[in-house]
Amino acid sequence: MAFNLANAALRGIPGAFILNSGISKLELDADSAGYLQSMAANAFPAVKDLDAATFGKALAYSEMAVGATLLTPIFPNRLAGLALGAFSAGMLTMYFRTEDMTLDDGVRPSQSGTPVAKDSWLAAIALALLIQGKGKKRKKK
Repeated sequence: MAFNLANAALRGIPGAFILNSGISKLELDADSAGYLQSMAANAFPAVKDLDAATFGKALAYSEMAVGATLLTPIFPNRLAGLALGAFSAGMLTMYFRTEDMTLDDGVRPSQSGTPVAKDSWLAAIALALLIQGKGKKRKKK
């Protein structure tokens, strides 16, 4: 796969951000992990059954895996797009299922929902990575 500046921007910037976010969650205290777990439970009720510390570690390692996939050039764009798409879908599911995150119309973000609503940009980046063609095949000389 040849280097492409556009792909480097699509993958590098969100990849670094998500990897850093995961690394910062490795040392979550129980209260912080519990808070994140309660937010996630709005979208995925099964996470209520996990221990808060286990949830926090799973979240941290999941974010680190997504970030590393985006940052590692040996992974194809489509695989990186799938990983980022799954991550952003989870975030947006939580956004739409948490009443306090949207205004009365259920779409536009409230002040508390704005930090999560911005993950719609990650969904757009994932889509761009997924739908990119492999490029024109080179003609053999």
